[in-house]
Amino acid sequence: MSCIKTTARSFYYAATLPYRWWTRRAAEAAHRAAVVVLTYHRVADDRATPWTMSNRMFARQMEWLAPRFDLVSLEEAQRRLRAGDNDRTAVCITFDDGYADNCQAAIPLLVRRRIPCAYFVTLGNVLDGAPFDHDLKLGKPAPPNTVEQLRAMADAGIEIGSHGYEHVDMGRISDPREIQRQVLVSGLRIGRLLGRTVRYFAFPFGHGEHLSPAAVATARQAGYEGVCSCSGGYNFPGQDPFLLARIPMDDSMSFLKNCVTVDPRKARVASSSGPPSVGGREVPSLDARPWP
Repeated sequence: MSCIKTTARSFYYAATLPYRWWTRRAAEAAHRAAVVVLTYHRVADDRATPWTMSNRMFARQMEWLAPRFDLVSLEEAQRRLRAGDNDRTAVCITFDDGYADNCQAAIPLLVRRRIPCAYFVTLGNVLDGAPFDHDLKLGKPAPPNTVEQLRAMADAGIEIGSHGYEHVDMGRISDPREIQRQVLVSGLRIGRLLGRTVRYFAFPFGHGEHLSPAAVATARQAGYEGVCSCSGGYNFPGQDPFLLARIPMDDSMSFLKNCVTVDPRKARVASSSGPPSVGGREVPSLDARPWP
């Protein structure tokens, strides 16, 4: 993260803080407060990839969030959205891919502090132990979680979800059998490995173009309780809670603060220019309007 970008984010946050405070209090008073779902990937001190956060930064972020927001599970977030009633801004913690490094400090910290977490894993990498393709392309292979690690996390209260059989772009898949394999079969096999039901699915990559109505419909028919995108955006009471918007995090405090205090530029689900609609839910795109 460049010093200039970090400084610009911090200045923007400070300049808009009075407005954020007022709109948050007004939304909470009206029981229309946002549910903000955050996405992490790998937490390790080598910072090998753009999606790696240091253990120190992750701990700082959790310490900052805990006294300021309701840290809730996806299930509780959905309950508030479905009821159309949320009187305090809520934050959910999620992870994608499934890196073994997360078990060194990040997951133990969440368990110790009783912070709910949904942890989405790519089944194929768990089964064969192979690094993720996106890490190999950078020459930075990192081991995925083992079945034993996932079982230990599930036993400790971490919600394990599916991130597909392989880490593929679901928006490019049209074969119904392959959609079933990526969405349905992956969840069933993870469930058998862990001895519990897999309730949530997170789309790999997760921007609007990486989702499809067929895949969302398959997830509904398979009995998933919800699916997650990762294109940025907020969730508000009264929206369909099945498709949850999430915001990917980076290794900075300024971005976290801008996101969870509801950036006034981003507090919208759609515009007349038309972000993609999947299963009746409009999904904002990072490509169209980048996060600061």
